[in-house]
Amino acid sequence: MSQLFSHINILGTNFTKITNQELLNQLKKDSMLHENRFVVTANPEIVLFARQNKKYASILNTADYTTADGIGIIKGAKILGRPLPERVTGYDTLLSLLKFANEQKKRVFFLGAKPSVINKLIDRIKQNYPNLIIAGHHDGYFKDEASIVQKIKQTSPDFVFVALGFPKQEFFINQYRQSSQAIWMGVGGSFDVLAGITKRAPLFWQKHHIEWLYRLLQEPSRFGRMLALPKYLLLIFRAKIMHN
Repeated sequence: MSQLFSHINILGTNFTKITNQELLNQLKKDSMLHENRFVVTANPEIVLFARQNKKYASILNTADYTTADGIGIIKGAKILGRPLPERVTGYDTLLSLLKFANEQKKRVFFLGAKPSVINKLIDRIKQNYPNLIIAGHHDGYFKDEASIVQKIKQTSPDFVFVALGFPKQEFFINQYRQSSQAIWMGVGGSFDVLAGITKRAPLFWQKHHIEWLYRLLQEPSRFGRMLALPKYLLLIFRAKIMHN
């Protein structure tokens, strides 16, 4: 993990104590210096999975920046008396980095999502970020990892955005990040939103920290996954009692 920023431990996962602007400024610096960096944006579901999977926990805690993507992480940190400055979402970070890549004519590799989604995404990237160089792209339905890694290596991207969903995207990045001196970041379902397939919650829902409810109303099949939040909060309160 980066030694430039302090860290807060939430149920075994170390979160970088960082604001959106600090992260963006740091990643811009890292990119201009061609540093190899690994960014994880973690929510309560990811924290719970890390508690069950030691290898995954180790990956989260060796990433350069692990940010609080999810109001549950911010609330959990506050309850534990170890507050984090603000929520730093993967989607907003991705948009900021695409803007920067466009301004600096940086090379970007896009990996993940369904074939139809990645094709729409690339069309939108060409339209909205005309100066950004698309180093390469591939959907998330591949069996031959070696050929994908070879493609990344050959195209020397400055940014590699991986939308394979957790934990697959973090396992992939951890294993192959040395193939390019780039900023590597797992972006979950962000390609679907950028491609216009999935709608992001309107600003009202975002400001009131109820994006999760909007997503649940849009996709009722997510209900099972949403049960992670009460389970996580229960563990937070238990940790608070045990440390008092």
